[in-house]
Amino acid sequence: MTVLILTSDQDVTADMAVVELNARGIPVLRLDPAELPGGVDVSGEYAHGVFQGHLSVGGRVVSMGGLRSIWVRRPGVPAARARAASAWLTEEASQALYGMLRCTDARWMNHPDAARQARHKPWQLWLARECGLPVPATLITTFPRVARAFAERYPDLVVKPVSGAHPGDGALAVPTTRVRPDEDYRDVAHGPTLLQRRVRKVADIRLTCVGDRLFAARAASGTPEVPGIPDIPDAADVVDVRFDPDAGPWRPVSVPRRVADAVHAYLTRSQLAYGAFDFAEDADGIWWFLECNQSGQFGFVEIETGQPIGRAVAEWLAGEPLGPHTPRVTETGSAGPAGSPRDTDPTRDTDPTHP
Repeated sequence: MTVLILTSDQDVTADMAVVELNARGIPVLRLDPAELPGGVDVSGEYAHGVFQGHLSVGGRVVSMGGLRSIWVRRPGVPAARARAASAWLTEEASQALYGMLRCTDARWMNHPDAARQARHKPWQLWLARECGLPVPATLITTFPRVARAFAERYPDLVVKPVSGAHPGDGALAVPTTRVRPDEDYRDVAHGPTLLQRRVRKVADIRLTCVGDRLFAARAASGTPEVPGIPDIPDAADVVDVRFDPDAGPWRPVSVPRRVADAVHAYLTRSQLAYGAFDFAEDADGIWWFLECNQSGQFGFVEIETGQPIGRAVAEWLAGEPLGPHTPRVTETGSAGPAGSPRDTDPTRDTDPTHP
């Protein structure tokens, strides 16, 4: 049976899992919905109570009934590269492709419905707290007076986008930035603004979850705070690890049992098979939940830490172990293997899925 991977051609992270699957001899079909129709073609027949669907890529035809799993990795917008591209054709192509794939018995990483819900930051924050993860005080508002009142209660704030980078603009990544002390918050009236109490972090944590396996990594903050010395933000005070060249290096770290239990609960309730969690670790060792990206990259983690995340993904997609191997790092803690994050691409955790 075949593993279907929906992603762009130049996806190094997906390549890591493909290499593992190829080594095992497990058939893989990789396609980008942006190439539909033309480079990618679909066909589905509903007759006599039976559905039969087929996919074609580069002349290779695969039966949808023969799919063992579907990895919605980083697919392009359906029909985006079609000769007569249009919003109408995109909707038609999306309905056809994802509608047919939903008719299969394949396992999803992650199912389009679960992935769509998981993208909502307000819901993430609520679910994380429900599952027992510490969440910094957060406000999402378009009321300037409410923002000012929140800032009086929590004078040290950061501002970040509610949605992250826009799915249609992979080049757009808005960093998490500290709010100036003299901010009057009038601009929040122009659109929903997410304000959050700044965690005085000593490190960033990336926790990559593949099924029930956890890979955690830690990167010490590039500009540690010194107790007793005033810490005043300026206009360029970005606190986003993706934009901090002095952060790191990323190193494997054990997952605290309480965090592991909460993360497993989060994945179960959100129906995710894969999730990339970001935490800020404070001086007391508390991991504060920031977000969970249901299609976050892991390539930079594996490259920097040597953790076998690509193999773990491949095993989940295959539905079976891929045979004996020698881990490049020790998988620590009963919570699962260790893992980590790092990347030079600030857009690495945007979410351009269009199921």
